[in-house]
Amino acid sequence: MTKSYTRESRIRRHKRVRQKVSGDNSRPRLCVFRSLNHIYAQVIDDAKGQTLVAASTLDAEVKNEAKKNKTGRAELVGTLLAKRSTAKKISQVAFDRGGFKYQGRVKALAEAARKGGLKF
Repeated sequence: MTKSYTRESRIRRHKRVRQKVSGDNSRPRLCVFRSLNHIYAQVIDDAKGQTLVAASTLDAEVKNEAKKNKTGRAELVGTLLAKRSTAKKISQVAFDRGGFKYQGRVKALAEAARKGGLKF
C-alpha cells in the first residue's frame, strides 16, 4: 500500500462518517486528527461553521509532558479538551474519529474526554 492510497482511504472513510455525524448548537462534533507525531482535537458547531474549543499536543500544557509516549500525550489532550469544554458549558458531543480506527491514540483521547465529563 502506498502512502497516497492509505490517505485516500482515510479520507473516504471520513466522508462516510461525516454523512451521519454532524454537530449543532446543542451537541457539537468532537473531531480528531492524528498525524505521525501529534494529535489534534476540536469541538465544532457545524451549523455555524465555528470551532468552539480546540486542544492538541502542541499546546504548552501538554508539550511540557515530553517524557510521556504518544498515547499518554493523547490522554492529556483528551482531559484538556474536556476541561475547556466544560468551562464553555459543553457537556455532550458527537464523536468524529476522522476516518481513523478507534484504537490507540484516538481511543485514549476519547476515553480521557469521557473521564473528564464529556458525554458521547
